[in-house]
Amino acid sequence: MRLEQLRIRGLRCLSDVAFALDPGINVFIGANGAGKSSVLEAAYLLSHAHSFRSGAKDALLQRGSSAMSVFAEVRHADLRTCRIGLGREGTRWEARVDSEIVTLGQLVSECAVVCFEPGSHALIAGTAEERRRYLDWGVFHVEHDFLSQWRRYQRALKQRNSLLRGTTTLTDELFAPWEAELAQSACLIDQQRQAYMDLLRPKLLASAAGLLPELGPLELRYRRGWSAEHDLIAQLQEHRGRDQARGHTTVGAHRADWTVAFENAPLREYLSRGQEKLTALACTLAQAELYAEHCGEWPIVCLDDLASELDQMHQTAVVKQLSAASAQVLLTGTEMPQAMQTIPSRVFHVEQGRLAPLL
Repeated sequence: MRLEQLRIRGLRCLSDVAFALDPGINVFIGANGAGKSSVLEAAYLLSHAHSFRSGAKDALLQRGSSAMSVFAEVRHADLRTCRIGLGREGTRWEARVDSEIVTLGQLVSECAVVCFEPGSHALIAGTAEERRRYLDWGVFHVEHDFLSQWRRYQRALKQRNSLLRGTTTLTDELFAPWEAELAQSACLIDQQRQAYMDLLRPKLLASAAGLLPELGPLELRYRRGWSAEHDLIAQLQEHRGRDQARGHTTVGAHRADWTVAFENAPLREYLSRGQEKLTALACTLAQAELYAEHCGEWPIVCLDDLASELDQMHQTAVVKQLSAASAQVLLTGTEMPQAMQTIPSRVFHVEQGRLAPLL
């Protein structure tokens, strides 16, 4: 998969930039705050419909602007091309594929981007929500009906939470229909997640062994979000009173999580910040490799501020691995990384929201 053309309007400091990308490695260099990360953010938006940066969606808009858009021309491994876009005007978001208005799910299915950036350690040290996003993005691209099940689950969850906050009567007549739908879709989501983790595990073991050999073998642990001793319907019934006191549903697929443990550092709390970053990078590369195996093409790989996140040895190893896999890479830095000195690449200079290719 390749981004052949990318056009960005009104995204942070990028007023209106358009450029052609190399099918291999693309390097964006410039001072801090020049807009380098925003280029990667634009590509990521097309694949996830949200930014890899924390903060409100309003922060994406250029100051003083009420509209933004990202358009790209994508070429797949089978030579099929499509034009995709995501835009916002006021509070309304709109996705397009080949000029037709589509759902966000249809947009995301056309473009796959994985990203390693300064905040990626949150995948290991942060909240369960970060890890569920990572997991569900991967499942979405492997299981074709995952999105419909996830939407069905979210609808039932919203209805149950509304009942918990809006009534004092915890009767089966009110709750049973939504709990039955919640449990049925949760079980299907759980099966798909577990199947994905089984596929991911060997990729992650190999990736982590290459980046963190000193920590020994890795174990990937998955928790589905409710006790394995009883079915989910029974647990939802049992927890109605507690859930009502808290105002939300406390068991189910929306509470799932996964963690990693190394033989020589059994708890994630024992990892240094650098080890957390390398573990997150291992997860990113493993997911990209699994996507390539399943879909027949590598996703686009974004590496933000690589030189400040990894030492020279790890930079070189990662770039060489991706180059050998013929993945398209978007990489940023304040200067040309040493790891790129001997690898062919297209280089762009970014300054005050403007891009210029360097010969």
